[in-house]
Amino acid sequence: MLRAMKPGLMAGLILAVLLTASCRRPGTPPPAPAGAEQTAPSGQPQPKLPVIKLWLGDKEIVAEQATTSAQVQTGMMFRKDMGENDGMLFIFAGPMRASFWMRNTLVPLSCAYIDPSGTILEIHDMKPLDETPIEAASAQVQYVLEMKQGWFERNHIGAGTSVRTERGSLSQTYFGQP
Repeated sequence: MLRAMKPGLMAGLILAVLLTASCRRPGTPPPAPAGAEQTAPSGQPQPKLPVIKLWLGDKEIVAEQATTSAQVQTGMMFRKDMGENDGMLFIFAGPMRASFWMRNTLVPLSCAYIDPSGTILEIHDMKPLDETPIEAASAQVQYVLEMKQGWFERNHIGAGTSVRTERGSLSQTYFGQP
């Protein structure tokens, strides 16, 4: 889950947003892929989102793309399993200090906080159903990749690893920037 704060926003607005949404990000989301506007009924996992192949070093994975507010808010909630090389990539409109937690999330996950260039900044293990926020050390997080807990360690992926797609960097793929 995500809770993000940006300087300059009114405290009341931030509080209202955080109280009404388990996941939230500032700014306007990038355009969603076709068919991505589906949302899940309360208490149900959201339908599988559009996927993209990602490469982390020499490791290939398939990640669902959470691009809309509803998709980000629901994330991996209520899902009971995921494949070893499957993940969920959360795409944000701009860099921020992300904070994820595991509300209604049953699968043990690890999350990588990733900067605008697609470089992994830090990786954290998260416990199922634990609502303790795990705040990024950096305010430069623009992407978050959730994988099965321990995947990054098992595959020797750490801070400094570049994440890319078949179309190039994450910023090229999602924002048309070099």
